[in-house]
Amino acid sequence: MSIIKEMVKIAYDALDDKQGEDIRIIDISGISVMADYFIIAHGNNPNHVRTLMDFTEEKLNKAGFDTKNIEGNHNGSWVLLDFKDIIVHIFDKENRSFYDLERIWADGKIIEDVKSF
Repeated sequence: MSIIKEMVKIAYDALDDKQGEDIRIIDISGISVMADYFIIAHGNNPNHVRTLMDFTEEKLNKAGFDTKNIEGNHNGSWVLLDFKDIIVHIFDKENRSFYDLERIWADGKIIEDVKSF
């Protein structure tokens, strides 16, 4: 398994472990130089969004992957964790619908089954 796919699985599992909602993985490697994958999820409230952010960053850092940058609104409505090859977007439900990254990045390939990824 490639290092990038390992990062994706760790991030997915971290979000899933903390009950992140509607977790999506989009392969953008063929359409962007920004990263290879976007991982998008949302939380149920500001505390849940912060928990998802903290736990995902902790799990990736413990696996040896450094956070390149953290962007966004730290009040629990949206945050971006940049790990260079993967970017994790965590929203509250309202902002996820508003920004609709799945539509914006519709040219990317949705990874349906992370287990066989």
